[in-house]
Amino acid sequence: MTAFRCIPIATETADRFRATGMDDRGNPLRRVVATPGGGFPCRHCLRLAEPGEHMLLGSYDLPKPLGIYWTPSPIFLHEADCPRAESVGEVAPIVRANPLVSVRAYDAQHQCLYDLGQVCAGSEVDAPLARALDDPRTAFVNIHTARPGCLLARVERVPVETRTC
Repeated sequence: MTAFRCIPIATETADRFRATGMDDRGNPLRRVVATPGGGFPCRHCLRLAEPGEHMLLGSYDLPKPLGIYWTPSPIFLHEADCPRAESVGEVAPIVRANPLVSVRAYDAQHQCLYDLGQVCAGSEVDAPLARALDDPRTAFVNIHTARPGCLLARVERVPVETRTC
């Protein structure tokens, strides 16, 4: 598969949400406590919250795609600081743990490549993700929860000069 990385929300966005208590749509963030069974995926560290961890729930304005496919997305964020995910070549734990995800590929003009879209279990995302990233038309991929449609992570190719052995 083409080298890639799952891109979390910017640390500046996470810090702003935490500091202001407001989301990108001007709504107050909702504070929730993670319960057993998952369902609280942090979009900054890209891991599931442990039971008892405090999470913030709010609306996030996706940076991509722009134009007609743009949409805000509900997201969870750890209330306490957490490290921003930075791994290369690994599918984010919140994607793998999700029972059903939607892989959505977009071209350089931010148009959805419908023929590359696929819904699958998060544990089986490798093949549809590889198919999307190996297609030269793909500029980036967004992976969403398939049922509610919340963004889990954006996926982009890693430039050759930044790859590690």
